[in-house]
Amino acid sequence: MARGRLVSQLAPRFARPELLERALTHRSAGGGHNERLEFLGDAVLGFLVSEELFRRFGDACEGDLTRLRARLVRESTLADLARAGGLGEDLRLGGGELKSGGRNRDSILADALEAVIGAVYLDSGVDGCRELVLGLYADLLAGIEPGHIEKDPKTRLQE
Repeated sequence: MARGRLVSQLAPRFARPELLERALTHRSAGGGHNERLEFLGDAVLGFLVSEELFRRFGDACEGDLTRLRARLVRESTLADLARAGGLGEDLRLGGGELKSGGRNRDSILADALEAVIGAVYLDSGVDGCRELVLGLYADLLAGIEPGHIEKDPKTRLQE
């Protein structure tokens, strides 16, 4: 089976390849699925993105950093990164999800990317995971400015 670019790059580095296989297995496929790895990956991703924003933007206020982080870790951004890496090609999905286009669904792609991040963290530790996350986010991080992030609609309404 042909692998997407991201998994092709990661797979040879895994000391415990079963972690990557689990990260790529959606709940609909049954058996050992990726939800626990997704939980871990979400937390690790939030930490690493926060750490990098804190490092890059030493003068930014908490509100700007929070808005930047939210923009970078939201579902649509994660799904775009997963698509760019061809992650959908490697997902194990049940029949219903396959038929309904699950390989390209934002929620499934975002969750799978978080699960992969969790798997890399367990396999390679925080430094290996940092390398992955900063590589995935390189272009996005290069193009952001803290003072130019729009507040979310709820905050704008309240203000």
